[in-house]
Amino acid sequence: MAKLVFDIETVGENFDALDETTQHVLTNWIRAEAEDDAEYERELAQLKDGLGFSPLTGEIVAIGVLDVERDKGVVYYQSPGVGDTDTEEDGIRFRPMSERAMLEHFWSGAKDYDEFIGFNSRVFDAPFLIIRSAVHGIKPTVNLMEGRYLYQQRGVKHIDLRDQLSFYGAVRRPGALHLWCRAFGIPSPKASGVTGNDVATLFCEKRFLDIARYNVGDLRATSALYEKWNNFF
Repeated sequence: MAKLVFDIETVGENFDALDETTQHVLTNWIRAEAEDDAEYERELAQLKDGLGFSPLTGEIVAIGVLDVERDKGVVYYQSPGVGDTDTEEDGIRFRPMSERAMLEHFWSGAKDYDEFIGFNSRVFDAPFLIIRSAVHGIKPTVNLMEGRYLYQQRGVKHIDLRDQLSFYGAVRRPGALHLWCRAFGIPSPKASGVTGNDVATLFCEKRFLDIARYNVGDLRATSALYEKWNNFF
């Protein structure tokens, strides 16, 4: 089976630039539930920071893929206004392009693979990819959401390692990627000091290649974690 590790990075829209109706829809529950102005401000700040977690208020700024057998991959990433060109580092190509073009390239390449591997990818990455593709009028070439359990998947296999390692939630605290890497002695992508929470800041600072390199860390960590699962689980 041809196996592909995949991972995305996202950023949210500027809340203050949203229209009044959208701002109201996003925040009316905060006003209703907050006990005072201080709590309202805290919840509002969290909401603004979390807009990138929804494909309705966020967009994809990087899509990384890694061929497990060949140990080669590519990161498609947004680089608006900077003029980045294609580069390559340690078997990974970095290709700047628009969100639409990223999605087109991802689905075009996906046709060549039978197995897709991610971490928390059924909850986040795959739905985000599918919804943002629909926004751009792009139809997926494979079904990444066919059945949560592996025996239900008749087409391509989608192995969400967070599901598999926690036995579909039987482990009391499934944990983030960093904790699983730590437990198995795998270099964590967070060890460099960059986390997913930093992506929006890096994007605002136009450090687009840094986002792409951070994505590579997630790809390699997920690939190494897959080998642990595949060999010992």
